[in-house]
Amino acid sequence: MALSKEELKEAMIQKAEKAPKPQLYVKDFYKCDPDAKPRMIKNIANELVREGKLMFWSSGSTTMYAVPSRIKDEEGDEGIN
Repeated sequence: MALSKEELKEAMIQKAEKAPKPQLYVKDFYKCDPDAKPRMIKNIANELVREGKLMFWSSGSTTMYAVPSRIKDEEGDEGIN
């Protein structure tokens, strides 16, 4: 059974917070609801960016999604080493 939009948003945020890497491809969110169409997942990911719950992160060649606090933590840690 497909998740509601709000349930899917929550599942995507949880995945982004708990994933081993702080940056995720949009396809990484497909597992949050296998019944949802890829276009819907992408639209919800972009909506979460507009809400400030996720942010875009670019490696220079690929755009990914991340929780803003995890990216700041990662960047801060890199400066210490």
